[in-house]
Amino acid sequence: MSRASCALVIATGVFLSLSSHNPAFAQTAPEPQSGSPAAERPGLQITLTANRSPTEIQRVGSAITVVSAEEIRKTNPASVVDILRSVPGLTITENGGPGSSSNVLLRGANAQHTMVLVDGMRVNDPSDSAGAFDFANIAPALIDRIEVLRGPQSALYGSGAIGGVINIITKRGRGPFTTFAQAEGGAYGTISGNTGFYGSKDAWQYALSISSLKTDGFSRYGYRVGRAPGIIGKLEADGTIRHSAYGRIGYNPGTGFRFEVGLMATSTRSEYDSGFYDPVFSLKPDTPNRSTNLFHTSFAKAELDTFDNRLKHSLSVFASRTRRDYRSFYTMALPPPSTDYFDRYQYIGTRTGAEYQANLALDQFGSLIVGGRVEREAIESYSESVFPFPVPKNKDIDKSQVTRSAFALWQVSLGQRVDASFGGRLDSTANGAAFRTWRATAAYRIDETGTKFRASIGTGGKAPTLYNLYAPFYGVSSLQAERSFGVDAGVDQRFFDGRLKLSLTGFSNRINQMIDFEFNGANCPGGLLAHASGCFNNIAKAETSGLESAVSAVVWQNYVTMNASYTYLKAKDRQTGLALARRPEHSGKFGLTITPYVDWTFEPSLTMISKRFSSSNETERLARYARLDALLSYRVNDHVDVYVRGENLTNARYQEVTNFGTTGRALYAGVKGTW
Repeated sequence: MSRASCALVIATGVFLSLSSHNPAFAQTAPEPQSGSPAAERPGLQITLTANRSPTEIQRVGSAITVVSAEEIRKTNPASVVDILRSVPGLTITENGGPGSSSNVLLRGANAQHTMVLVDGMRVNDPSDSAGAFDFANIAPALIDRIEVLRGPQSALYGSGAIGGVINIITKRGRGPFTTFAQAEGGAYGTISGNTGFYGSKDAWQYALSISSLKTDGFSRYGYRVGRAPGIIGKLEADGTIRHSAYGRIGYNPGTGFRFEVGLMATSTRSEYDSGFYDPVFSLKPDTPNRSTNLFHTSFAKAELDTFDNRLKHSLSVFASRTRRDYRSFYTMALPPPSTDYFDRYQYIGTRTGAEYQANLALDQFGSLIVGGRVEREAIESYSESVFPFPVPKNKDIDKSQVTRSAFALWQVSLGQRVDASFGGRLDSTANGAAFRTWRATAAYRIDETGTKFRASIGTGGKAPTLYNLYAPFYGVSSLQAERSFGVDAGVDQRFFDGRLKLSLTGFSNRINQMIDFEFNGANCPGGLLAHASGCFNNIAKAETSGLESAVSAVVWQNYVTMNASYTYLKAKDRQTGLALARRPEHSGKFGLTITPYVDWTFEPSLTMISKRFSSSNETERLARYARLDALLSYRVNDHVDVYVRGENLTNARYQEVTNFGTTGRALYAGVKGTW
């Protein structure tokens, strides 16, 4: 599609649509890099993710949400997904309780279509069969803010950004030396805490933090479910122990040169259940399984401003590694009366690479970003049967692939009210799964009325994972990249000097060549001789569409504020016409912040989810539910706060995955301080 036709489609969508992204306008601005135009205008609301450089949110045409450091601090979230629950367009699934596997779906796309960044560096697991990211790997105490960019973003960020991008930005050093600490305890034998420090001195900025969580938890399978199949006797609790640490150090002498390094590491030990019941092959779904997950990501980044800040260079090197170890138990009915089996599995995924980006100021012609990236992904997987018939440890996969990418993004202001961007990217992997993507956006501002119309259109792509390509028996080395096309349009509106803010977004996405499992080996490359048990193949198609809305209001100045979000989602399999699993048609969250006295804050929130299916082919229907949470905090002095928070205060029984439990009524109390 030519640039002219892209612009025509966008303009049509902007002026004929009354829909928009949710209100990033309510958020605190992150700190832009020095020397940028945003840095010269403090107090602006800035995003780092939407255009790969600091950009005023009012000039962004994409659907972007920024969850600020202040919001995270006030709500005391137990997990990263708790931070994200109020963002429209997101669907969250957890397989039962604290420390369980947690995935985020953007606009109805699959979990692997959500690209996850930490400080701008991709951390999706190369050893995961689909390439998804487990949000249980990151402790919320380490996070400064989160930016959620919805819609196809492969033109900016490459393979996997079909549903969108979630950029988790850790705390960084600024201001005088400051220490902080927090401790919390409560239901299910849960104890957590974090401590650290941050600050700056002369040209140096630094931040360091450690965090720990221990919980006895509850049975991931069957807890508060009722008649879950295969449950005999008392359920065993599934606990979690997680330790996390991160550090960032930067050097900025004010000469146009900047340097920064960062590291995050997490160790998680969890108990989990298989959740699978079969009267012959799996008698006990509530199994004493164990897992260990070791995750780390690190980066080093150098920036240089040249030609009076007209040309900015950025060079990053990065590395991440995920190691997952599982010990699984099975009880079979054969031979009578039963036999226990004990297997071990190990998956190791690594990602290393480098990226260069140049930002060129073009005066009245806007700005141009160009860059390139080289990335190596590797996977190792092992399996071992221990009991009752020992089998030596076997290396199932030991493969790697290199992806080379080139990208460009042109941003330009057309007069005083219109801001547009046009971008494209080429990603090429060693196995030949190359694909091109593009994106265009536009924003039209009417500052006199506090109105912004905007729209975006673009394509996405996702290369096959190493597991898709090389899994024993099922891998197919000739798989092609998944492709998508998406469009959205909307409006943001402010009333009463910003005390009331409304937002509405309409979106539509189509995904083709999706990689799914083909059970009929005759349809696989090479036929039954090569894949008697089936294979991965480019056989699936999906379509998602819907509306995202949000409102925030100052109900009573200095006393009561309100925030609400709602998502309407239609997600279907284009081949069968059936609804996609775990995508509720209606979802929303309503919250109040009440400050009856200067030092007291009360924050109730209600999450509502409609009926949906837990499995494909519209099977295992899950009931609708509403969950009430609340937080009560008291500021003792300028340094110390105490709080009590409650989860599921009405003790609602609900499931996010069939037969996997969720928390009952639970209370937690904590204290936190900053000095």
